[in-house]
Amino acid sequence: MSNHRTDHWLIARRDAETGIESLRAHFNGHAYDPHDHDDMLIGYTEQGVQRFQCHRAQHTSVPGRAILIEPGAMHDGHAPQPGGFTYAMLYLPQNWVAGAARKLNLDGLRSVEAAFSHTLVDDRYLVEAIQTAFHALYRDEGRLARDEALDHLLTQLSGQLRDTPTSDRVAAPLAVLRVRDLLHEQMDGNIGLDELAAAAGIDRFRLTRLFTRTFGTSPHAYLVRLRLRAARRLLAAGQRPAQVAAMVGFSDQSHLGRWFHRAYRMTPAAYRQMCTNIPD
Repeated sequence: MSNHRTDHWLIARRDAETGIESLRAHFNGHAYDPHDHDDMLIGYTEQGVQRFQCHRAQHTSVPGRAILIEPGAMHDGHAPQPGGFTYAMLYLPQNWVAGAARKLNLDGLRSVEAAFSHTLVDDRYLVEAIQTAFHALYRDEGRLARDEALDHLLTQLSGQLRDTPTSDRVAAPLAVLRVRDLLHEQMDGNIGLDELAAAAGIDRFRLTRLFTRTFGTSPHAYLVRLRLRAARRLLAAGQRPAQVAAMVGFSDQSHLGRWFHRAYRMTPAAYRQMCTNIPD
């Protein structure tokens, strides 16, 4: 899938057997709105300066640095300097990571709670492993090249894990956990702030402030993230954008399209076609 404009370009591909997506893109100025993924994101900056928020901190990546973002970690992206930045990223599905890690006896990566010690890593060997795996997939160099490169990449990644992953469930107040669970349960509904406040047992102002402090985003933004992640899964499975919009709670296809493009810089139809080779 390719999306070309004067100020940016984006090319994304998907390996049918593993489900791994490889994306290479260039952006000037604003790149992505805050969003997250079900997948583990592993990449590197090729050219320029790449700046993004992740884990409530600002990160600046330049060529030679590895970018490691675990599933569910909210992040955005922009180019702070003229000329923009070019980067490459692998999107590793968690079920694939768990299965591959089991074969390699990499216990830490087998957990969906696997978290990295650092978002940016200055490690030449890790960057080389990411580059090799990326090119094997992006250039379709064959299954053997892909498998060997991915095994080596996972081995390198296993040394980047945090010993004890933090858990929102441990740190978060019970009130906002009830709200979070309700948003998951009623993702496709039209829930309002009064209902969330009633579930939390606190007033609307306190709820919004406490939820944002705990999860780094407002209840509505959190709900949009849930819907977008669900939409990606459904589109990858071949569902049409109009059906997906209704299934995950967007008012219509154009509503889904606006949010999807802001987060991923491609249309739902283009993403579906990339994953399935079926035109919308």
